[in-house]
Amino acid sequence: MSPKGVRLPLLRPRLRQRAGGTRPRKKTLNRLLEDRTIEQLSYDQYRQRVRHVYDGPQGAILALCSFLSLHTPLGERLLRTRRFDLRGCKRILDVGCGAGQILGHLLKYADPDAQIFCFDISPAMVRRARRRIRNPRPQFLVADLTRLPFATETFDCITCGYVLEHLPDARLGLQELARVMTPGAKMLLLTTEDNFGGAWTSRVWHCRTYNRQELQQMCHELGLEWVQELWYTRIHKLLRAGGICVELRKKD
Repeated sequence: MSPKGVRLPLLRPRLRQRAGGTRPRKKTLNRLLEDRTIEQLSYDQYRQRVRHVYDGPQGAILALCSFLSLHTPLGERLLRTRRFDLRGCKRILDVGCGAGQILGHLLKYADPDAQIFCFDISPAMVRRARRRIRNPRPQFLVADLTRLPFATETFDCITCGYVLEHLPDARLGLQELARVMTPGAKMLLLTTEDNFGGAWTSRVWHCRTYNRQELQQMCHELGLEWVQELWYTRIHKLLRAGGICVELRKKD
C-alpha cells in the first residue's frame, strides 16, 4: 500500500521498452481527454475521491449506465454462451461489485453450490448491490482491492470488471488477486483501454486507462497468463472497442 502523501506518478513502474523502440505513446487527443485526477493526488486522497464519486449520484445511476451502454447485456452473453465458463468453479470472487451488474450474471450461470463473495470500496455501492440483487446467496463486504481480507489461495474464479482503472498502478491490485487465486484459477478481467473511447470513460469516471500490451506483460510477470482475449461482438473486435476484456489463468 502506498504511504499517505506520496504522489501517484512516483508509484508507476518504469515502463519497459518494446523491441525495436520505445513504448507506443497515446494519441494527442486521447491524452488531452483523459482525466488526470489520479496523477494529481496522493493515493489515499484519490481513494477517497473514488468513494465520493461512487457513493454519490454517479454511483446511484451506475446500473442504468451499464445497461444503456450495453455492458450489462453483452457481459451476460459472455457467461451465458460459456465463452467465459463458470462451470466447476466453487469459490468465486466479484471484485468491485458496484451495483451488482456482474454479480447478477454469476448467480445465473455459476454452479448452484458455488460460494460467491463480492466487495466494493464504496459502502453505498455495496448497499445498492444488496437491494438490487435481493438474493441471500452472495456474501457482501466493503474492502480495498490492494488489501484483500482473504487468505492466500482462496478462490478458483475471479471477476474484475472495470476496477483496475481506479489504481495508479495495476500491480497494486493484480498481485493481490494473484495471491488469493488457487493455482489454475481463472479470472475475467475487464478494464479501460488507452484509446479514444477509454479517454472519454476516464473523463466521466475520473479513472486512468491501460495499454493492452503493457498490461499483458505485467500479468505475465505476476504469473497470470492471458488465455484468450474476449470481445462483446464482432463489431467490437473490428473497431477495437469495448475496452480490454480477457480471460486470465494463474500458473499452476
